[in-house]
Amino acid sequence: MSQPKTTIHDVAQAAGVSVSTVSLVLSGKGRISSATAERVNQAIEQLGYVRNRSASILRGGESGVIGLIVRDLSQPFYAAMTAGLSEVLEQQGKVLVLTQSGQHGQHLQRCFDSLAAQGADGIVLGGAVAQADTLVAQAHEQQIALICAARASSLDKVDSLRPDNSQAARIATEYLIRQGHQRIAWVGGLGSSLTRAERIGGYCATLLQYGLPFRPDWIIECDDRQQSVSALTQDLLHHHPRITAIIAHNASTTLGCYFGAIHSGRSLGEDAVDSYFTQKLALVGFNDDPLRESYDSSLTFVSSEARDVGRRAGERMLQRLAKPDAEVQTLIVPPQLVRGV
Repeated sequence: MSQPKTTIHDVAQAAGVSVSTVSLVLSGKGRISSATAERVNQAIEQLGYVRNRSASILRGGESGVIGLIVRDLSQPFYAAMTAGLSEVLEQQGKVLVLTQSGQHGQHLQRCFDSLAAQGADGIVLGGAVAQADTLVAQAHEQQIALICAARASSLDKVDSLRPDNSQAARIATEYLIRQGHQRIAWVGGLGSSLTRAERIGGYCATLLQYGLPFRPDWIIECDDRQQSVSALTQDLLHHHPRITAIIAHNASTTLGCYFGAIHSGRSLGEDAVDSYFTQKLALVGFNDDPLRESYDSSLTFVSSEARDVGRRAGERMLQRLAKPDAEVQTLIVPPQLVRGV
């Protein structure tokens, strides 16, 4: 039976130092005392730890490795963002290494340490995280460029890119109001979601701006499983038949609302006057990837341009690598209305 592979965590434990310190010794970066470096190197030799090729390359210059840490790549926003990021970096000969920190970010530190041990020149954080201050300090110490590309919020001490969720909701709400709708409901998203909170803020602010009713019982919290969304939409329309429009939290929720409307005897249509007399329902959703085709020409989306967030994160990473001391920036990617075809 083969022996388990020695990891950087084993080396750190044997040397009595942190994983970050081992990464610094491997990469030749930062200020490490000769005594500490010798202790780490002794542990490496004793344990038979295989030094990563990227870390060795890094001593003489850039490794060409850029790391990405996301909680769950299956989330549409981060899948599209990763595609945009990879597109830009690969054009410049960079290698994108993807890691997943878990649904609650429980493996974040391990992901960071692993990427640092591979000699990553930079790391993109897919979302603001609770451990941000610690990671920012570690990245600075190890001279690793750190950027945050998030679906919501940003980090203060590093370059950050994100969509404007509040403005996206304003665009969706105002679009429906201009079609003549005055009874507009909201379906989808969980109360713990910062993205949802930012979007609902824009939705409510726009209703108030136009003097339209804001009713808590018209705001439905739910996950994005289409069957449950469909059932909740049917229940909403049954108890509030005068609702003529719905804004849906994301693309999957939009489809759930679509099926719920159909099962409620509603058809899809945007004009409010037509909706009132013919029981049609206007439906606007948020789509993380504008290249994704809608299932019905009557569906309208506000795109949060996740792919563009990724592209711009890649561009900003390249700029940061070229000028490590440049001023920190927060870049907001504006949303756009995408009509069904």
